Amino acid sequence: MPQISQIAATYASQIFWLLITFGLLYFGIGKLMVPRVQGVMDLRESKIAQDLASAESARVAADTTEAAWNADMDAARAAAQAEVAAAKARAAAAAEAQLRHADADLAERVAHHDVAVANAKAAAMVNVQTIATEAAQELVQRLAGVAVPTEAANEAVRRQLNHG
Repeated sequence: MPQISQIAATYASQIFWLLITFGLLYFGIGKLMVPRVQGVMDLRESKIAQDLASAESARVAADTTEAAWNADMDAARAAAQAEVAAAKARAAAAAEAQLRHADADLAERVAHHDVAVANAKAAAMVNVQTIATEAAQELVQRLAGVAVPTEAANEAVRRQLNHG
């Protein structure tokens, strides 16, 4: 059969060109393209490593800055609390001074008014004694028809007021 005898010649030519194409592709890709791709991959890996290193150093710097900021905030918070405590103490001292001043002023007013009340009471008592003396003289005059001297009536009223 002639078709079978042609198979070896036909396939031999195809196998030859297959090997040539495979060799060209192998060496073309393996020797030219793979080293370029490998170089790009190495470059990317080194860039990523550099980025990670710079990110780590930035994180360390940020942590240091944050710690310094926290320390500053703690110091500021402590200073603010001390200032608040000092302001409270000043306010309490001022309030205490105002209270003492108001108490002294009120005590002075009360003492002044007590003196005024005592004076008014004494004046009222003198008036009461005078009125009682006059009333006693008039009653004795009307009831008994006897004129009582002012000194005697005044002494009797005074004794009665003192002893009840």
